[in-house]
Amino acid sequence: MSEKNDGANRDATKRSARERLQVERERQNARDRRRRTLIVSAAVVGVLGLAAVVGLIAANTGKDGSGKDGPVVAPSGATGKDALAIRTGKDEAKSTLTVWEDFRCPACKSFEDNYRDTIHDLEAKGLLKVDYHLVTLIDGNMGGSGSLKGANAAACAQDAGKFSAYHDVLFQNQPQEVDDAYGKNAKLLELAGKVDGLDTPAFRSCVEDGTHNSWVAKSHEAFRAGQFRGTPTVLLDGKDIFSDKGNPLTPQKLRERVEAAAGASGGSGAPKAAGASKAAGKASPSAGATSGTTPGATPGARASRASAAPSKTPANRGSDGAAED
Repeated sequence: MSEKNDGANRDATKRSARERLQVERERQNARDRRRRTLIVSAAVVGVLGLAAVVGLIAANTGKDGSGKDGPVVAPSGATGKDALAIRTGKDEAKSTLTVWEDFRCPACKSFEDNYRDTIHDLEAKGLLKVDYHLVTLIDGNMGGSGSLKGANAAACAQDAGKFSAYHDVLFQNQPQEVDDAYGKNAKLLELAGKVDGLDTPAFRSCVEDGTHNSWVAKSHEAFRAGQFRGTPTVLLDGKDIFSDKGNPLTPQKLRERVEAAAGASGGSGAPKAAGASKAAGKASPSAGATSGTTPGATPGARASRASAAPSKTPANRGSDGAAED
């Protein structure tokens, strides 16, 4: 009898152990299922979150100045190949000055400060027209977006018929090269207040939406394709007159060349070209300035050189195909 009880007890113990094991397995399986569910749920949430972020970025492309993939919208009156130039002066002017500039470039500011009055005077006399091409060289070299946003804002000013005045204001108030102040739309809108009639809802919308960002990017690509030495690049009737070390350009020399061209064609200003040139030379405090610098200029005011994708160019050119200054 005792043996039978012992056998029963052993069977009961075995069943109990098997049952406990089965229960534990079921619990473990349940835990595994919950864990898998949580992992899948987390993955789904992560994908949805990523999609939301990508959607937000896409929604804001062009509004923060970083997006350059939108439609190419040229500013009003843009001219030249692919409408990549903004022209000032009269179309019938005999001479054409072509200027490639970056609103963050110290050497571009130096050029503008030295030649601004001479250029405006020649434009007013109908002797010179200027084709401005805007590039983003400093953004690529130093980081930031001030070159792009500044150029877009200038193109927006062109839409409003205020390009020349706003262009001058941007260079007159240019921040230090390492300070990406023009990367902030608020600063660009603040400076628009210095130009009568420019700060309008239409101008603000154009600046904040980055309306001309893709156009600016296309202009910079044309600069790279041209393998220019850097910024500023200044051409008079197609000839690079700014990088000639043997015969450095001055405001007086620019005036003489433009007036001589007008005289050769019988244009206005020919009879007094020589006298006007001498007067301009005496009046201009920068008449003796060398190409790309001002007297006492810091090294940062030297012509900015491209440093983007390497190209097969001579050793005296920058890595973007731009010849060293």
